[in-house]
Amino acid sequence: QVQLVESGGGLAQAGGSLRLSCAASGSTSSKYAASWFRQAPGKEREFVAAISWSGGNTYHTGSVKGRFTISRDNAKNTVYLQMSRLKQEDTAVYCCAAKYSSGTYAFTRESEYDYWGQGTQVTVSS
Repeated sequence: QVQLVESGGGLAQAGGSLRLSCAASGSTSSKYAASWFRQAPGKEREFVAAISWSGGNTYHTGSVKGRFTISRDNAKNTVYLQMSRLKQEDTAVYCCAAKYSSGTYAFTRESEYDYWGQGTQVTVSS
């Protein structure tokens, strides 16, 4: 079992930056791939970014590519999402997810993940 806790959300102005963190606890001695998803009011949850266990492979959805960067520090059992050049349409609850995996793949589908955090609210104002 892996427990995930997100932090770093809040209010930001358009064009600004935020860094989200996802701290893992529990069976963190096992290797896991991770990702960020988000859900805006009235919309389906959507994939944002994914990272492999080693951090060597990452994938970002098109709408955030060049603005957001996923990374991880396995010594701290933490996955990050650096968000820059924020837009109002980035407003959403951001959740991290984890899946046991020691491979090099970055998983992008919601159904592939076994563990989820509660989420952190990101609000971008104009």
